[in-house]
Amino acid sequence: MKLSVEVLAFASLFSAMLLFFRSLFHVSRRASYRVISLSLNSSHPGCLSFNVFNGPSSLTSMNGYYISCPFFWFTSFLCIFRLPFVSYSITNDSFELLDIGSLRKIIQQDLWNDPKIVVLFDSALAPIWVSKILVELKEDPKLALKFFKWAGTHIGFRHTTESYCIIVHMLFRARMYTNAHDIMKEMVLKSRTDLILPVCNVFDILWSTRNFCVSGTGVFDVLFSVLVELGLLEEANECFSKMRKFRTLPKARSCNFLLHRLSKSGNGQLVRKFFHDMIGAGIAPSVFTYNVMIDHLCKEGDLENARSLFVQMRTMGFSPDVVTYNSLIDGYGKVGLLKESVYLFNEMKDVGCVPDVITYNALINCFCKFEKMPQAFEYLSEMKNIGLKPNVVTYSTLIDAFCKEGMMQGAIKLFVDMRRVGLLPNEFTYTSLIDANCKAGNLTEAWKLSNDMLQAGVNLNIVTYTALMDGLCEDGRMMEAEEVFRAMLKDGISPNQQVYTALVHGYIKAEKMEDALEILKQMTECGIKPDLVLYGTIIWGLCNQNKLEETKLIIKEMKSRGIRANPVIYTTIIDAYFKAGKSSDALDLLQEMQEVGVEATVVTYCVLIDGLCKTGFSQCGELHQARKFFNEMIEKGILPDEILCICLLKEYNKLGHLDEAIKLKNEMQRRGLITEKCSHEVPSLKT
Repeated sequence: MKLSVEVLAFASLFSAMLLFFRSLFHVSRRASYRVISLSLNSSHPGCLSFNVFNGPSSLTSMNGYYISCPFFWFTSFLCIFRLPFVSYSITNDSFELLDIGSLRKIIQQDLWNDPKIVVLFDSALAPIWVSKILVELKEDPKLALKFFKWAGTHIGFRHTTESYCIIVHMLFRARMYTNAHDIMKEMVLKSRTDLILPVCNVFDILWSTRNFCVSGTGVFDVLFSVLVELGLLEEANECFSKMRKFRTLPKARSCNFLLHRLSKSGNGQLVRKFFHDMIGAGIAPSVFTYNVMIDHLCKEGDLENARSLFVQMRTMGFSPDVVTYNSLIDGYGKVGLLKESVYLFNEMKDVGCVPDVITYNALINCFCKFEKMPQAFEYLSEMKNIGLKPNVVTYSTLIDAFCKEGMMQGAIKLFVDMRRVGLLPNEFTYTSLIDANCKAGNLTEAWKLSNDMLQAGVNLNIVTYTALMDGLCEDGRMMEAEEVFRAMLKDGISPNQQVYTALVHGYIKAEKMEDALEILKQMTECGIKPDLVLYGTIIWGLCNQNKLEETKLIIKEMKSRGIRANPVIYTTIIDAYFKAGKSSDALDLLQEMQEVGVEATVVTYCVLIDGLCKTGFSQCGELHQARKFFNEMIEKGILPDEILCICLLKEYNKLGHLDEAIKLKNEMQRRGLITEKCSHEVPSLKT
């Protein structure tokens, strides 16, 4: 019985809708984590058949996905058993009429408006037709690439990962490696930006399309290298795992590339894992491989394993080069093991490995860091004697060391010398000098250096700005500090914790507490969380101005942020309470301090005893409270200074408790807490 036209139309429309939704499902979710292989049906050249089973390896790679996806099987069934379409925009005959000869002519002559090809893009199946055309053109990769690029410019059309993989295979087989690399890179970038398919699953599609044209396993190395190049290091690591599973390993050079990038990423755990994985996969390490790992371990401070690898590489027949020795010399030197650094330096010369500027810079830096300037200058002289010219790093390291020692004349001399030999100071050089001048109170010189820095085309960085801000605020030059702050914002540099702390400290010193609190508000609005130092500075300022109620609010804010006050903060507030005549509040705060587990320091006890002696507690018969704290100090092994001892003795003397005062004085003398000075301070206690 013949179907009516209406039934056929409905069936065709229904089939088209299912195919359309399958296409959407496939594009948006990338249902086929493993792509189906497209092949031409010899009896029906216009029909697209799906070669799902490509042998055991394909079944393994698919992980049973298609078996568990009825939607896939049903829509695949519709592709194989065609129903007549009623749409005038495209028919099944449209593709059949487009023979390979016509196709070549259209592409070669740029006849992109030819109805035979335009009509294909009016269908939801356009991505499938594009993949089919690419397969038809597999013997002419240049023509296929031309068509691929044109199709990508068609409005409303987007290449699928399958079409990308097909063209990559073709280009790689044709040894068009640069084009293959560029297309692979474009595919990975689009996978990330368009969220078409998780990048980690691109490998699966590339693997499943490998049978269209045998391009060799090198194409997978290209994918791996592209992932590393784009900084997708975790994805590259996952790609390596899949390649290892399918026994198509990347080149050793590509693995070294990933290892190097991982070592710079700060993900130490992943660096070690990948190193062990690549060795476990049978990829032979090279000197470069060992150098990357030794340098990484040295930077992490894991010198034991670094040394172990150093021994291992020699056991494997590799000769350590200057890079190997430089990493170890620098690693040992930075933790203060200078003898080991010198031993390695001598060893490298003994085995014929010639030190370079980096070697000497590492030694000079280590000796400068641990304040051994004479030895640093010995290496400077040695490198000059063997014909090595000190570079900007050499001079900057020595200048910074002089600055930290407060030896400004030596620093300036080196600064002049480096410019005389044609070396341009960098950010680090200028910042060291500016910071040292600010700390020494030479703000005029610091300001001049910052102007010289800008004129030399060297931009001020956050460290430079911080040094200037800190110096100006410390000197009370708040208008200039505000000017620098605005310049920093104009340069697009976000203030850090230290900059805000400097401003707060400066405003408090200038008795502009409102401005200091406004800065605190600004920084929290900018997403920068105040730290303990900043809160301590604010509290110190509030206590100095006797704003004790505001201090309570700051303490409350600290608690809400999970920041616990330290002994310095508690002592500051206790002292403020005593000075305000609020001894009860001071003792209550001491109790709170003890309850939260914050230990009182020698300064805390001094504040307590001094406060109790001066606020009238002793006149009310509470002198024993001060004595109690004094005894508590002694029991805890915290020794009071002589000033505190004299203060307590004077209070006993003032109240007429001479016997107790003399007894206490003798005890203090026995413990070595007071000298003959006490006799002059409290004459009545002379014995």
